[in-house]
Amino acid sequence: MSAKPETQGIARAAGEGAAEADARLRRNALGQLQWRRDDGVWIGPVTPVRAFPIQAPQAEVALLGPDGHEVAYWSDPAALAPGERALLEQALAEREFLPRILRLVEVSSFATPSTWTVETDRGRTRFVLKGEEDIRRIAPGVLLVQDAHGVQYLIRDPQRLDRHSRRLLDRFM
Repeated sequence: MSAKPETQGIARAAGEGAAEADARLRRNALGQLQWRRDDGVWIGPVTPVRAFPIQAPQAEVALLGPDGHEVAYWSDPAALAPGERALLEQALAEREFLPRILRLVEVSSFATPSTWTVETDRGRTRFVLKGEEDIRRIAPGVLLVQDAHGVQYLIRDPQRLDRHSRRLLDRFM
């Protein structure tokens, strides 16, 4: 039996001292995230997904059940009780991996495939860019670069990169 998406009462404002029995989000013994429906049944594992991870990363989060269907939705996850919000943010951080490129250090060749050495918000790394089509403009002032292994890197506001980085990037745009 599939659970219908719960859209009311989900983003309820719970006080700091909300009882554990009142919690709607928890981790099971295996560390998997679970969601308690209005009828008290726990569904799990559930997967948190941002509706707009790049344009509005702090808003609109859904939980997908084991069957891939939405079981819960928050237009404003900040309205969750602090403990539940912390669980949700931790699960999102575990699932999402989108390093931001801060600087292009070196590019092996201006023909693809080429090896890029970059500074990211998670440290220096090297990756292979298979083709120019792997650099996509996804919003005004936002680029998404995908390496040969499918790892994606974000460049916010390429015009704010240093001159050397902009020159290298311009060769591929």
